[in-house]
Amino acid sequence: MKLLKSSRHPGVTDEGTRFSRRAARGIILRGEEILLLYTERYQDYSLPGGGVDEGETLEQGLRREVFEETGVNHLCEIRPFGLYEEQRPWHRGGFDTVHMLSYCFVCRPDPKLSDTSLQCTQLEDYELGNGMRPVWINIHEALAHNRHILATSDKRGMSIVRETYLLQLIVARLLRPGVVEAAAAEESAVEDSTVEAAVVEEGALASEPGLAAQS
Repeated sequence: MKLLKSSRHPGVTDEGTRFSRRAARGIILRGEEILLLYTERYQDYSLPGGGVDEGETLEQGLRREVFEETGVNHLCEIRPFGLYEEQRPWHRGGFDTVHMLSYCFVCRPDPKLSDTSLQCTQLEDYELGNGMRPVWINIHEALAHNRHILATSDKRGMSIVRETYLLQLIVARLLRPGVVEAAAAEESAVEDSTVEAAVVEEGALASEPGLAAQS
């Protein structure tokens, strides 16, 4: 799958223990609406998806994660969008750093088989505790909201840099074909404004396990 971006959190060093994690994330559009997860704790929007279990293919992990987090099943027309690679602090399981590989796929629910009412979710306890819920939202509104949180909030989650970048790229490549150059031009501006936002104090990470658990 084509690499979209490789990022390294400024808090990551070459010392300590690290592990790799594969994740599958779904891009599910309905016109200019997109199916996202809103997290009350961090006040941000993110793509549905998460870690791929041992023995699962990327597609199997995608289907399972999207169903568990949104209740939407029977995905069809699944096609690759790109890979987002990141290295960032991780404060669980005795590791200091996670090498996260997020494989993103464009897909849609089969209209004949899927329930898109977002009623049947199987969120994990920490996700429920963080106030996570699936929503259909205008993608431009979600992107503007995430950018605002990056610029103003002191309670940012560690995934918002990735999620904001992906939303920006989705707009450019899927909603406005031929304007990929605009996304590339904006990338440096987003990167400059979010590097500091991505730095979370180590003490806060240690005392807030839900933050480190973000997928």
